Amino acid sequence: MRKKFVAGNWKMHGSFQKNAALLDSLKAQSENLACEVAVCVPYPYLAQVQALVEGSRIALGAQNLSEHASGAFTGEVSAAMLGEFACRYVLVGHSERRTIYGESDAVVAEKFAAALASGLVPVLCVGEKLDEREGGLTDQVVSRQMAAVLERVGVAAFAKAVVAYEPVWAIGTGMTASPAQAQDVHMAIRAQVAALDAGVASGLQILYGGSVKPQNAKELFSQADIDGGLIGGAALVADDFLAICQAAV
Repeated sequence: MRKKFVAGNWKMHGSFQKNAALLDSLKAQSENLACEVAVCVPYPYLAQVQALVEGSRIALGAQNLSEHASGAFTGEVSAAMLGEFACRYVLVGHSERRTIYGESDAVVAEKFAAALASGLVPVLCVGEKLDEREGGLTDQVVSRQMAAVLERVGVAAFAKAVVAYEPVWAIGTGMTASPAQAQDVHMAIRAQVAALDAGVASGLQILYGGSVKPQNAKELFSQADIDGGLIGGAALVADDFLAICQAAV
């Protein structure tokens, strides 16, 4: 049975004071949690959060990385740089990076490869927009996004990765895919990987992200192919995030 994993994506939120208060609350309860837990924080807070989570069960993650190892790419951050802050995870292809900053499937695949090459665990984000959902294109869109990475790195690489299904229409909107809708997509993702390697597919953690709350987490996480969550707004409220983690049993 795959162990549940809950990752908090802080997006562009935080301050030294708020970060310390939030993590103090999380650390106090983290030893009692049955799931794996990580927080993915903005670059300026990596050093602070690295120190705060040291010795705890909470892993550190970043929200993005460059596909380049080094060079004249002002403003970018490489996988090796993230490794120096003891990052374990990094989000790749989050919907906001795809939609706001125009990251293509090909760029996302290169970032995934860069993360793996530096020993980071990429959390590959895939998902459809509202018009694509309404047009019956969900499976086609998600399959295309997955295929770009599978073709770049091969299926074996997914033994060292995580996938997060995040329907774009459900992120920060209060709308949530029903447990059945989410399960259908998670099952399709696993089947796509299984067609190449059943063993890798069986062990692959596939998270759901999209307005997960304490009230809906247990039903979502009880689905056969949903292995936890990538949590946005609720990750900034200690009690809510802890309740979601406690639902992942």
